Amino acid sequence: MTIVPCPSALFHTPTPGFAGRRWASRLYPGDLAELSGARQDLRADLHRLQGLCPDLADTITLCASEMFANACDHSRSGQKGGRIIRTLSMPTARSLHVMIVDDGVRDAAPAFPEIPHQRTVEEWEEAERGRGLLLIDALATCWGSRAVVDFPFCAGLGTAVWAEFTLPAPAGDVAR
Repeated sequence: MTIVPCPSALFHTPTPGFAGRRWASRLYPGDLAELSGARQDLRADLHRLQGLCPDLADTITLCASEMFANACDHSRSGQKGGRIIRTLSMPTARSLHVMIVDDGVRDAAPAFPEIPHQRTVEEWEEAERGRGLLLIDALATCWGSRAVVDFPFCAGLGTAVWAEFTLPAPAGDVAR
């Protein structure tokens, strides 16, 4: 019989969410092989939030996985020595914000992530890629991207892609 160890983080007692709550940022090599570890870390961090529905935790993990994979595929993060940073925070007591920061553009001209709208139905049916942002758009309350450093001479140094999720009201809360 094989015994699979559980990360010690799963044994932390979950605590209530509050506006301004932040988890420690996580740094990963920009390699798709690291994605399973990144998912496991995110699940452990989400487990620390009291009352988070398992379905919402899975949705957040799925969206973060898509953002991580995009950073590996489309930025210098996916090249030798590349890195990816994942942050997790609560801007309000009812919202959870996950962000992936990459190492910057591979090409000379920086471009921000966007959903491809110019495809025909046939092109979408044949496309093997390009659905990750659609998935995030459908599952997150809102999402977007921005330059890591907002100075023109720093263009291309990194992109932060984020998604925000609305948390359900705690049990017993009555809207007034």
